[in-house]
Amino acid sequence: LPSASHLPKRTLFPFASFFVVALLFSCNSPYVPKPAGYFKIDMPQKAYQTYNEPGVPYSFEYPSYARIVRDTSFFGDAPENPWWINIEFPQFNSRIYVSYKLIGQYQLEKLINDAYNMTNKQSVKANYINDSLISTQNGVHGTFFHVGGDVATANQFFLTDSTKNFLRGALYFDTTPNQDSLKPVNDFLVADMLHLINTFKWK
Repeated sequence: LPSASHLPKRTLFPFASFFVVALLFSCNSPYVPKPAGYFKIDMPQKAYQTYNEPGVPYSFEYPSYARIVRDTSFFGDAPENPWWINIEFPQFNSRIYVSYKLIGQYQLEKLINDAYNMTNKQSVKANYINDSLISTQNGVHGTFFHVGGDVATANQFFLTDSTKNFLRGALYFDTTPNQDSLKPVNDFLVADMLHLINTFKWK
């Protein structure tokens, strides 16, 4: 067989042209990054049960896939009363921290300002903060906060009867905050938080 150097030029030209065109197209084609992928999370069926313990000044409905435990430590110290609880969601490595305070020991205005201040502490990383007023048929009033961005707790609320009782709840995850990967679970648990609020009663 003849070597490539002995092939006629008209034979080499199509091959050379093909490689030049292929090289140009491969260099000029835009790079399309693959979208970030996250593990699919199987959500449990919605079902609720009542939390109504003797001596506790409030009651509400919470999901059957959650468990309630007494909060025994607040930043290393014991809670100021026995009605601080955690609503834990083991499947999602998350919990709603619930703190309770008596109006009288604290001024209502201070309790409300503290709730806003704790939410606003996340403004450094937050894209936005939305607050919505709460008013239920059970005479419960308050505010629900939704914080956008990679923040420690994207969903918080406080409830009060304006005369005696004040309660604050905040949803936390035991993981690095990432609003994109946590969005499906956040949306799922926000529905449970709203159900808790709508079924909440003072005793």
